[in-house]
Amino acid sequence: MRRLLPDPGPTSVGEQLDGLELLARAHDHRPYVITNFAITLDGRTTLHGRSGAIGSDADTEMLVGLRTKVDAVMIGAGTLRAERYGRVVGDPSQRARRERDGLPHDPLAVIVSGRLDIPWDAPLFTEGGGRVLIFTVSEAEAPETRTPVRVVRHRGRVDLGAALTYLRTERGVRALLCEGGPRLHAQLIELGLVDELFVTHAPKLGGGEGPTLAVGLSELERPLELAWLLEQDGELFARYRTIS
Repeated sequence: MRRLLPDPGPTSVGEQLDGLELLARAHDHRPYVITNFAITLDGRTTLHGRSGAIGSDADTEMLVGLRTKVDAVMIGAGTLRAERYGRVVGDPSQRARRERDGLPHDPLAVIVSGRLDIPWDAPLFTEGGGRVLIFTVSEAEAPETRTPVRVVRHRGRVDLGAALTYLRTERGVRALLCEGGPRLHAQLIELGLVDELFVTHAPKLGGGEGPTLAVGLSELERPLELAWLLEQDGELFARYRTIS
């Protein structure tokens, strides 16, 4: 892997993430929010209905590495249904490292699901590792699961700003990684709740009518600052900061 910006030279995913200090950047009333996506050259975030077909092993390493740097990982119910998540940090050695770095053993898994349309048989719920918090407007009861689940209910719609305030003030979440899907990502961007975007630009074309990085986002210029740019085998790994 090569670092192209800011200072060109050889590097690795681990080296880049070692110096990533996110916890100290927490806001008073919400966590510091980062997002991670892999996209094709024409902006698609899924191939054959899933995101995993886009990125390489290095992209997976970046995603898993980012999970070790935050208190919580947020996803929408659609992403959970498509990807069927298991334990957020599956490697015991990485969980041990999180503890050494002053982080909870497992990041809190945060799910946004308006209708509580959840695949309860997904490994995230059946493996028994970590904790899950669900924001929903549904009055339906969650079933008993091996993994502990807590449900927070909003009226009318899930208020993402209020959800992030709850995570910061009630659950002590300092840094949060959002892994999508694109509509959840767009909503967070629209509300000005995203601080950084980690985007893998895959050397592929997707075609078709699949979702893009910010599907549904209203048309309005949102400037970004490029913090780093890495390259490996034609794949580009960019880190952007939002500009207020």
